[in-house]
Amino acid sequence: MRTYDVSPLFRSSIGFDRLFELLNQADRVEPSAAWPPYNIEKVAEDQYRITMAVAGFTPDEIELTQQDTTLLVSGQKAAQEGEKHYLYRGIAARTFRQTFNLAEHVKVVGASLENGLLTVALKREVPEALKPRRIAIGGTTATSGQDNAPAQIAREAKAA
Repeated sequence: MRTYDVSPLFRSSIGFDRLFELLNQADRVEPSAAWPPYNIEKVAEDQYRITMAVAGFTPDEIELTQQDTTLLVSGQKAAQEGEKHYLYRGIAARTFRQTFNLAEHVKVVGASLENGLLTVALKREVPEALKPRRIAIGGTTATSGQDNAPAQIAREAKAA
């Protein structure tokens, strides 16, 4: 795997430190951090889906929490009454905690658990005030009382 040194970017960029830290962390991902396995899909223009393989977990043993731009999915098996004697245990039942960094304005709109797959539906909902708007060019606009004459301002400043 290639590693990239992003430290020179810290010197010339302001406000992107969180992005660079994420890039640095991506190189140091532990194999156990990939459990449980998951997929991230783009369903439509502003809709996404996370599907996690959580076999053996029930809906009340899984917790989803969204805080700002972070989605936390955690699971903890309930204590079993009688300890079972396994000859082979291939289905992991260990506690997990998976964090997803979401873009701004991405919200969780639903979650379901079917056949051992947890599906989390996400949607980007950008407020109308923040959406880009098209500005027409060439229309006549009235600029009454504005002649952009800085010399007049300079004369007034000298007189005072």
